[in-house]
Amino acid sequence: MTKNNPSREFTLRGVLLGALITLAFTAANVYLGLKVGLTFASAIPAAVISMALLYRFKDSNILENNLVQTQASAAGTLSSVIFVLPALLMLGLWTGFPFWQTALICAAGGTLGVLYTVPLRRVMVVQSNLPYPEGVAAAEVLRVGENQRHRSESGSAGGPQNAGLRDLGWGAGLAALFGFMSSGLRVLGEAVSVWIPAGNVAFRVAAGFSPALLAAGYLMGMAAGISVLVGLVLCWGIVVPWLTTHATPAAGQAVSELANQLWSSKARFLGAGVIGISALWTVGTLARPIIQAIRNQPARASDPSATARDETDKDMPRSWMLAIGLVALAVLFLVVNSFVQQYMPALSDGARYGLSALCIVFAAVFGFLVAAACGYMAGLVGSSASPISGIGIIATILMALSLLALHAAVPAFADSISGKLGVALVLFMVAIVLAMAAISNDNLQDLKTGYMVGATPWRQQVVLIIGCLVGGAVIPPVLDLLYNAYGFAGALPREGMDPNQALAAPQATLMNQIATGIFSNSLDWSMLGLGIAVGVVVIVLDVMLRRTGRGALPPLAVGLGIYLPPTIGLTLTIGAVLGFFMQRAIKSYGERAGKAWVAAAEERGLLLASGLIVGESLMGLLIAALIGFSGKDAPLAIVGDGFAPAMWLGLLGFAGLCAFFYKRVVRAS
Repeated sequence: MTKNNPSREFTLRGVLLGALITLAFTAANVYLGLKVGLTFASAIPAAVISMALLYRFKDSNILENNLVQTQASAAGTLSSVIFVLPALLMLGLWTGFPFWQTALICAAGGTLGVLYTVPLRRVMVVQSNLPYPEGVAAAEVLRVGENQRHRSESGSAGGPQNAGLRDLGWGAGLAALFGFMSSGLRVLGEAVSVWIPAGNVAFRVAAGFSPALLAAGYLMGMAAGISVLVGLVLCWGIVVPWLTTHATPAAGQAVSELANQLWSSKARFLGAGVIGISALWTVGTLARPIIQAIRNQPARASDPSATARDETDKDMPRSWMLAIGLVALAVLFLVVNSFVQQYMPALSDGARYGLSALCIVFAAVFGFLVAAACGYMAGLVGSSASPISGIGIIATILMALSLLALHAAVPAFADSISGKLGVALVLFMVAIVLAMAAISNDNLQDLKTGYMVGATPWRQQVVLIIGCLVGGAVIPPVLDLLYNAYGFAGALPREGMDPNQALAAPQATLMNQIATGIFSNSLDWSMLGLGIAVGVVVIVLDVMLRRTGRGALPPLAVGLGIYLPPTIGLTLTIGAVLGFFMQRAIKSYGERAGKAWVAAAEERGLLLASGLIVGESLMGLLIAALIGFSGKDAPLAIVGDGFAPAMWLGLLGFAGLCAFFYKRVVRAS
């Protein structure tokens, strides 16, 4: 961890620059998420952009750069609320996105997500060995940029710092080139997918060609990689084939198409069950250190114990957290009460206040559990690969069941909490929980970056809240703009619009289907229950392995292997396996070359992996901007979707990238 003078850390120009980057990143993420169901991690692009702009100011430094990227990445991540809010239009309840309701649930929910991560920082960042791939990569970018600045000012050149810049540059350049050739020109395929027929079923083997996921797998380690592989094998080697044998395909439907459909509609719920029970277990195991961390926080900013501690270990004081948290909860209460009053006018004032209070209690309690689970998943596999939609599924199910229980237990709610209105209230509350989840998923990455560069945690936490406020103000008008321009699947703003041009909003459609299925008693619970049972078995195995010293089987990673598309899961595993063999080679060579060579090789691996994440993130941002400006899915494509060699060319290029990574790190000199 680097220690720095914090005097130029929190600046007005940094806050303004962070707000400007926020505008661009939030708009890009909202568009991309509604169109294809994916968003890009914004921390690294924000770090690079802030570094390039602040480089012109001689008094800027790495800490100011870090705070700019912290603020911008928080707001970009907050756009994940788009995974549920469009469902309110699909229900026919909203005809647009009410500015104040939408902005306040984003800002207040995100602020609570920031506060929940404050006590988690010490437990999950300082005292944990979680890899935090994107947080580490952002820190390396900032460090290399700072070293380059110092060399320019002193007129020196060469040395190990130049070697580090070259390694970072190699990784970033290759990943950017790969992304341009695959996502841009479409000459290289983005994944390979092979179906192995066996009677009336087919087994799928698929891997993506993502340099960033390869690097994330390398950083997360062998135990997590094998756990993801276990989930993949369980899902695609057992569960999906079993479901396929008991399903009847539609007329003309291929077995592979049926298998994909069953994974999406059934098997993913198995993964959601594993993730849910694993999240509860994770929170339970962390409960004692979290409580201890809260106790160790200074009660006030002027607390004598606070001034005695290192600035780089000082969190937001408890008095600030309590005041900000109460304001956020009060805002959420007013917003929920307004929503209930508008759409459930038959409720008496007392019943409305009671229902609103119960909804806020649910959001606050479940939000903390979500914060810990998402923080752990982000630390394990990175923010980009964390399944926020899986958390949304769990929140939707629990909120719907809670409201149904309330509907049955309290006669005053019998007429209001039912049907479409019950579904609408569930989705509205899940949007708040998703705001907390998304921020928690990103914030601990940012705090990891800050920890590595010597930032002041409480300053980071303050700008994270600023990022939530800015993001909350940006999201509603962007959503309205996109809705009126394109419409959503199942919700068009005007007659005569082409439904084929509508934004798919796949996650919002799924959340709507789940909530509606629960209220209509038509949801299939078998996969979710089986997932909980599988999760319990995996937890027991993990505990046994850790106690005997034979390794580990992180249960959340197994759930991710089931829930995530195989093109993500297998690529993470490939990166972990590559890292395992590289570490073996480094250890073997190190016995002859010495400890200095081992340290240099490990540093090369970290910088190359960081570069791969940086390059793909920046190219993803550029392509997202081009998609937004052009309105086309593939504005740079020079070949059509039927270009057959693309998959094999992509596989060849990805194999070459793996070989280069290995050779570059484990080189003799």
